[in-house]
This record gives sequence, structure tokens and C-alpha cells, in this order.
Amino acid sequence: MPPETVTTAASAAKKASGAATDTAPGPDEGGGRTRARARAARNRRFVVYGARVLLLVAIIGIWEWLARAAVIDPFNFSMPSKIWDQIVQWAVHGTPQGSLWEQIWYTLYEALLGWVIGVVGGVVLGIALGRVRFLADVLGPYIKVLNALPRIVLAPIFLIWFGLGPASKVASAVVLVFFPVFFNAFQGAREVDRNLVANARILGATNRQVTLQVVIPSATSWIFTSLHVSFGFALIGAIVGEYIGATKGIGLLVSASQGTFNAAGVYAAMVILAVVALLAEAVLTFLEKRLFRWKPAEAGSER
Repeated sequence: MPPETVTTAASAAKKASGAATDTAPGPDEGGGRTRARARAARNRRFVVYGARVLLLVAIIGIWEWLARAAVIDPFNFSMPSKIWDQIVQWAVHGTPQGSLWEQIWYTLYEALLGWVIGVVGGVVLGIALGRVRFLADVLGPYIKVLNALPRIVLAPIFLIWFGLGPASKVASAVVLVFFPVFFNAFQGAREVDRNLVANARILGATNRQVTLQVVIPSATSWIFTSLHVSFGFALIGAIVGEYIGATKGIGLLVSASQGTFNAAGVYAAMVILAVVALLAEAVLTFLEKRLFRWKPAEAGSER
């Protein structure tokens, strides 16, 4: 081989090696990109939170201005300052039904108990019908009929059955929570990867082991999706039951305020209920993130 050819080949190899070295990111460069992405995500969160606060302030400010300028009737629509005064009055001096914190706890207790019962019943029955086709064929039509009923109208029936105590409100919460949880658990059990089930059976797993170690873990993400919505339904069930007839609770505050044409009291009770719902949502989101650390973040889901 001529010397010129050897020199040219060596030069080409050296250039190729240099190009590969230049294009390969070093550890500092990769770490810099990671820090840049984290900083961009953090800045985006600040922007989102700031926009939320500004939107809330704008709504409150416009509402207050419209009421004070008599553009809207302050007697019917009230105004944020009066709503705040009503909340402070309830917190400091109590409500006609007792302490404000007692009313909040009473409603929260009914909603939590109804939520737990509805979630457990929905998960158990959903997994059972998702795993046993015979049960699904037998009970499926009845569940569809019950789901088609307007469940809010059952609250007066529960009031007749169980009285003014918490049992009627818990029952209202249960029927609202059960169905969304049931359908998610049922679908989660049906959507389990068949290869996982087949591999478990090849390894000698029994039906019980397949259900507990394969089906339920696979359906957990479906179930958690329904928990976010179902707790709001539980609060609705408790509030509606209290509104129709109760001795304590936030729903009773709404009913009493409406009966005395106290619009600020109605809105104040709604604000308190919204805060309770947001706190419950935050707790559920925290638990979901702790339990599903392994789950990769979906595109566009960063907050």
C-alpha cells in the first residue's frame, strides 16, 4: 500500500474519532441539561400557580366591584367581603347549630365513612365481576339498572329509612361513590395483561394468588383514578342528605341560610366545602404519587 494511502486512511480515522468525541455529551453537559429541565419545570410551576392566584383575585375583585356598584343585586348574589365576614363570624362565635368545626367534622365524618364503604364495596365487587364472568353475566343487568337511577333522589328514601342521624347521609354517600369505583375496578380487572396471568399460571399460581398478586396490583391505577372523583361524590351525598334533613353539618348550614335569605351564609358554606374537597384531593394526590413512584410520567402531565 502506498504511503499516501496509509496517511490518508489514518487522517480519516483520526477525524472520525474526533467527531465522535465531540458529539458524545460529557457528564457535565448531561447534568447541565438535567438541571435546565428541572429549572424550566420549576419555573413553569411558579407561572401556573401565579396565574391561578391572579385568576382567583380577579374573579373576587370583579365580583366585589359589581356588587358594590349595584350592577348585580348584593342581596341575592352577596359579595366576597360579606362571605368572608360570615366565615369569620361562624369560626369565632359559632353557628346556630353549634361550633363551625363541629359542623365541618360532622359532614367530613359522614363523607369519609360513606366513601370508605363505597370504595371497598366497589373494588371488591368490581374485581369479582371482572374475574368471574358468570357473576358479571348474572349481576350485570341489575347493576346497569341501578346505575341508571338518579341516585340523588334516593336521599329522601334514606331519610325515611334511617332518620335524621348520620346513617342516612352515609347511605347517600355510599350510593354515589360505589358506581364510579365499581366500573373502574371492573375495567381494570378486565384490562390485565393476559401474558402476566398466563405466566403466573405457568409458575403454579392459584386463582387466589393470581387475583391478589397480578390482577389487583394491575387494576390499582384504575382504582386510584376513580378515588379522586368519588370523594367529591361522597361530599355531595353527605351535603344533599343534610340539606334535606339533619341536626348538624354543612348542608344544614346551607339549608338554614337559604331559609333566612342569607346569601352570604350559603356562599360561605360552599367555600368551606370547597376547601375541604381541595384538601382531600391534595391528600389523595400525595398518596398516589407515593404509591406509584415507579410509574413513568406521561407526556404533558408535568405540573
